[in-house]
Amino acid sequence: MKPVQVIVNAGAGTGHDDDRAGELRRKLRDAGLDAELTLAAGGGELIAAARRAREGGAELVVAGGGDGSMNAVASQIVGTGAAANIRFGVLPMGTLNHFAKDLGIPLDLDAAIGNLVTGVPVSVDVGEVNGRIFLNNSGLGLYPDIVRDREKQQSRLGRGKWPAALWASLAALRRYPFLSLRLAVKGEDGGGERLARRTPFVFIGNNAYTMQGLSIGARERLDAGTLSLYVAQHPTRFGLLRFAFDALRGRLGEERDFDVLHAAAFELDTHRKRLHVATDGEVTVMTAPLHYRSLPGALRVLVPPTKKP
Repeated sequence: MKPVQVIVNAGAGTGHDDDRAGELRRKLRDAGLDAELTLAAGGGELIAAARRAREGGAELVVAGGGDGSMNAVASQIVGTGAAANIRFGVLPMGTLNHFAKDLGIPLDLDAAIGNLVTGVPVSVDVGEVNGRIFLNNSGLGLYPDIVRDREKQQSRLGRGKWPAALWASLAALRRYPFLSLRLAVKGEDGGGERLARRTPFVFIGNNAYTMQGLSIGARERLDAGTLSLYVAQHPTRFGLLRFAFDALRGRLGEERDFDVLHAAAFELDTHRKRLHVATDGEVTVMTAPLHYRSLPGALRVLVPPTKKP
């Protein structure tokens, strides 16, 4: 029996109670895993459980939930020292599960549990902004505003995720907000290109996103040691709404609609001292300037043997 710490977001997907947790324990046991399962109510409990697992010397820590849950658990096992030896397992239980999809991890729960047994560890990159990590992407301007409004409508009005997202997008369309940004593209020698942009929408990806074809919004690899930055180019109101809704679904518009830059690090500054910043769909307030960087190979993830990061 392989020992494993499994941390599940109780609110992920359709929710997880004690009965469903018991069923998950049985599935893990039947797969040959000696699992200690923790049901966590929200990000704070996910982070605390992951920290306890790391400090307790866990070798395999598994997150169950959506992309925000993956972020919360991974934040405690990214880095050097003891955390560098921990393997990260993924049980996709959220709505979109972009991180799992981009790594080829099965979305079927039984198959994902099987991957915890047969998967191989690969080192993937992690993005970071002002000390906070992201596995998928980070957003400024319109995107975090819509996420915050969507969450308020879900909690206060009881709306479903996508109806709430639509109403939040329409509200943003009425405001039509813009950010004035100073952007520095950091080179290896400390220098780099400097740009000024006025835009309603900035999207920073951990590695490059596919911008055309059937795989739009996906990433071919997560180990290139780079960030991708997309700045919307003065869209119309309709284009602004499309950007916002595509970002919520993890799918961006065609490349012609964006300035696209790739680098290992960026610095973003604005006249605003404090900004709402989204990281993997979770919004926090950060103090400008924003320092973005790639952390190459900072997380060891179990993936199917035939897949690459």
